[in-house]
Amino acid sequence: MDNSTHRKRIATSIVLAGIPALGLAFQGWVLFVVLAFFSALTLWEFYSMFSPPRGMGLFKCLGAGFTFLLMGAFSTGNMVWPALVMIAAFWAAALTFLFRYSSKDTATFSQSAIFLAGLAYIPLNFHFFLNFNRLEILLVLLAAVVSDTAAFYAGTLFGKTKIWPQISPKKSWIGSLGGFAACVASITALGMSFGSAPVWQWLILGAALNIAAQFGDFFESALKRTLGVKDSGSLLPGHGGFLDRVDSLLLVVPVYGFAKLLHPFFG
Repeated sequence: MDNSTHRKRIATSIVLAGIPALGLAFQGWVLFVVLAFFSALTLWEFYSMFSPPRGMGLFKCLGAGFTFLLMGAFSTGNMVWPALVMIAAFWAAALTFLFRYSSKDTATFSQSAIFLAGLAYIPLNFHFFLNFNRLEILLVLLAAVVSDTAAFYAGTLFGKTKIWPQISPKKSWIGSLGGFAACVASITALGMSFGSAPVWQWLILGAALNIAAQFGDFFESALKRTLGVKDSGSLLPGHGGFLDRVDSLLLVVPVYGFAKLLHPFFG
C-alpha cells in the first residue's frame, strides 16, 4: 500500500471517528439523530449496490423513511412499535409489488425482498446502540475497529496463506489471527478496567466479537462479489463507502446485544 493510500485511510478514519464520538458525548436525541442519519446513508448504499435493476429508486426513499420510523419506534422502549413499523414496511413492499405486477405481469418480488432485507441488515441491527451506555458503545466500536485494523496491517505485512479466497482474495490467516488477538486483548483490557465480569468472560466476549466482525466482513465481501461491485460507495477516500466501514460492526452489535442479555458485563 503506497503512502498516499495510507494517508487517505488514516484521514478518513479520523473523520469517521467523529460520528460515533457525537453519540458517545451526548447520547439521548443526538445519538438518535446521528444513528438514524448514518443508518439511512448506509442503507442507501446497500440499495445502490443492487442498481441498475429498475424499481430500487422508490425503495431507497422508502428505506430512508422507514429507518427513521424504526429508530423512533425502538427509542420508545415499547417493542410493539418496532413490530408495527416492520409490518408496515412489509406491506409497503408487498403492495408496491402488487401494483407493479398489475401493470406488468413480469414484475418480481425481488426488489421488495431487497428492501426488507436492507431494513433487517442495517437499521434493525444498529438500533441496539440506543440501549447501550457509553462504555458499551465504546466496546462494540473498539471490537470492530481493532479487528479490522489489526487484521489489515498484520495481513499486509506478513500474510501469505489466504483464509477464504473465494470470498475475499486479499484476506490471510495471519491477518485473521492478528485481528483476533488484538480484539481479545483490547476487549479484555477495557473490561478489566471498567467492567464487572471476571477475566475469562471478557476473553470469551472478545473472541465472540472478533468472530462476529470477521463474518460480518466476509458477508459483505461475498455480497459485493456476487453483485460485481468493488466498493459499496465512493464517499470515503481510501475506504470505499459507509457500508464498507461498518460491515463488521453490523454483526458485532447484535452479538454483544445478545451477550448482554445473558450476562451484564458492566454491573
